[in-house]
Amino acid sequence: MATNVVAGMGFVQARRVNRSLTAAAETKALRWMAARMPPWVTSDGLTMLGLAAQFGAGAFYAAARWNRIALWGVILCLGLNWFGDSMDGTLARVRCQQRPRFGFYVDHMVDVFGAVALMGGLACSGLVHWQVAIAMLVTFLLLSCESYLATYTLSCFELSQGMFGPTEIRILLVMGNLKLLHNPFVTVLGHRMLLFDLGGTIASVAMFGLALVVTARHTAQLYREEPLA
Repeated sequence: MATNVVAGMGFVQARRVNRSLTAAAETKALRWMAARMPPWVTSDGLTMLGLAAQFGAGAFYAAARWNRIALWGVILCLGLNWFGDSMDGTLARVRCQQRPRFGFYVDHMVDVFGAVALMGGLACSGLVHWQVAIAMLVTFLLLSCESYLATYTLSCFELSQGMFGPTEIRILLVMGNLKLLHNPFVTVLGHRMLLFDLGGTIASVAMFGLALVVTARHTAQLYREEPLA
């Protein structure tokens, strides 16, 4: 439920943009489910489910240090997180129960705390070096900050960057977890290394580069829209 503030004019909805690979099919599925959701299911409850699932995924990652079967718990929690995080706003819109400021603030603070829990658990898992997990967390938060600032200043909330959004990231994590259940290592150019070290390093570099590009683009746009007198 993205929003923006205009001085003296109250709260204004920001335009939502989602160009991810699964966006069209996901939107249809969420609206179909939301229209059939029982009355006792609420947006706030779904938000809490998404947060609890993210903390659960982090806990299962930490437990995987001793038994990789715990990765099945991570996969389950990622599914529950998708359901709670994706459905809460859709349900509010279908029921005409939107609270733009509350929804935007709470949803994104939940995302931040959830990311810390997930990456913290992953750092304790032994399936990735903690430095790589921290790098992923820092670059994710960097992109998040840019997104929130762009929403406020440009009245446009981009739910995805290019073809990738939160759902695609969850799918990649699930695929990675299935590979970890079989073997946590990969061989690249004759060097044996942890799969998530490789994937995490690539993801961190990509997110940092993307943050630089998007920041430059939005800075140029704002410079053109607010020229010096």
